[in-house]
Amino acid sequence: MLNATSLRIVPLIEDHCRDICTWSYPPPYDVYNWRPWETMLSEQEEFADPELREKQYRAVVDEQGFLLGFAQFFPMQGVTRLGLGMRPDLCGQGLGVEFVRAIAAEAKQKAPANEIDLEVLSWNIRAFRVYRKAGFVHTDTYDRMTPTGRNLFYCMVWRPKYAAR
Repeated sequence: MLNATSLRIVPLIEDHCRDICTWSYPPPYDVYNWRPWETMLSEQEEFADPELREKQYRAVVDEQGFLLGFAQFFPMQGVTRLGLGMRPDLCGQGLGVEFVRAIAAEAKQKAPANEIDLEVLSWNIRAFRVYRKAGFVHTDTYDRMTPTGRNLFYCMVWRPKYAAR
């Protein structure tokens, strides 16, 4: 079973990026699929931009270095906003809480004074529950544009002492 001590946060390398771009989430989670690596690379999009990748992105690996997912640590004034993705075949397997806790702890270590938050689409109840169990609390609801149009989001802030049991 996955636990916080078996997870490592390491630099996201190009091989990881290529792998992430092949992940295929089933509907309705397919909104989280990335474009093909070659397209992202040609447009220097997100983690295909080496400078952005080095500053904001990390891989989450197991003890053997096997890629489990990734994290983005997006810096804002006084806040580190998390973006994250777990390999599709691991989703729904009970691994998410420790995965999210490890990422949040890394964010706190990188910027101890910052608040740690994330956004989740309101319909993504599976992720919302995982985030709540990992210590995030729902603090705001808002509508914003996405590549597929306007969507409702929940903002959640990491407060581990309130982790759902």
